[in-house]
Amino acid sequence: MNQRLTQEQLNQIIAEVQSLQLRQEAELDQQQVKDILQDLNLAPELFDEALIQVRRKQALEVQQRRNKLISFGVAAAVIIGLGFTVFFNQQQSSLLANVSAQQDRITLESNNGNLKNISRSANSELFYRVTLKDAPIGKKLNLSCHWIDPSGQIVKQNNYQTREVKTSIWDTFCRYTINSSANVGNWQVEMFLEGRKISQETFVVQ
Repeated sequence: MNQRLTQEQLNQIIAEVQSLQLRQEAELDQQQVKDILQDLNLAPELFDEALIQVRRKQALEVQQRRNKLISFGVAAAVIIGLGFTVFFNQQQSSLLANVSAQQDRITLESNNGNLKNISRSANSELFYRVTLKDAPIGKKLNLSCHWIDPSGQIVKQNNYQTREVKTSIWDTFCRYTINSSANVGNWQVEMFLEGRKISQETFVVQ
């Protein structure tokens, strides 16, 4: 059964045949090349070696172009990766910048009241309880506390990571035991989020 062609297909076939014919006319066979070399007073017997060198150079050029494309691809991937990293870090910083202390107080383990005066003879374990607001849900927060005695010396540092935040209002705490060797006077406790102070409370050790 003869296959019928549309006018558009016929035009495409004519154009393709013309292209193939022009390519064949432009190509020379080995004997023609050797004749040209001889007319130029060049050694025809070096044709095979010269052809190998030409093909090697062509292959090298193809490889170099491929390597450039790979290098560009790798560089683009690195740039995109860095861009995503910067964007992610900015988003994280923005989320953490919104976190603040809604309420803070000092208690014993019983979690009652807000202690202002502590007897060092009681060897009490103090809890600095802070309620955070605008906490980023789904994140774990890196917090720290400084317990500062009347001389201004940091006598205790707490460094910890919270559990995964479930609500934007989030309770957390750090603790320190005041014993009989503690200095008498006005004390401070400070809480930091990623190095940024978010709350502070004072109390008196007697």
